[in-house]
Amino acid sequence: MVKKVSKSAAAAPSKKSMSPVAMAENIKASAQQIYLAGLAQFGKAQQEGGKVFEGLVKEGLAIQRRTQAAAEERITEVTSKASGMANEVAAKATGQWNKLEDIFEDRVARALNKMGVPTAKDIQTLIARVDALAQKTGKAAAKPVMKQARAAAKTVKAKAVAPAKKVAKKVAKKVVKAVKTA
Repeated sequence: MVKKVSKSAAAAPSKKSMSPVAMAENIKASAQQIYLAGLAQFGKAQQEGGKVFEGLVKEGLAIQRRTQAAAEERITEVTSKASGMANEVAAKATGQWNKLEDIFEDRVARALNKMGVPTAKDIQTLIARVDALAQKTGKAAAKPVMKQARAAAKTVKAKAVAPAKKVAKKVAKKVVKAVKTA
């Protein structure tokens, strides 16, 4: 332990009567006591500082948890609002597309009707009438109609192929002439 310098011993000799060696010893002892007092205070601060630091860490963790919980709540709220708005926009867009599709279909149907193209309903009606007529007349009447339909198809094909053959022959003659002259 540190020895305290007694007041009576220090006070007895005056500054003038104190020798330089004694004065140096006195200063050295005081400096040693100051050093040891500082070291003791540092030790106490270190012990208490660890406790204070641990307390601050615990407090920081508590604040972090509260902040995270609040942030997660906000994120959940914003996400639900955004998804609700997205669903509303999608529903409106779907409704608009359906309206546009209906308008387009109506206009196409009117244009086809003006050109004389039969509708699906008209064709179904005709098929029903043909079936009814076929049942009334029997299958024997259907065979000559089929022969006539095949003959008409051949005639149309022949008429379409004949002009194409003539055009092909003319083009071939011109190509042969061009090759001979080149």
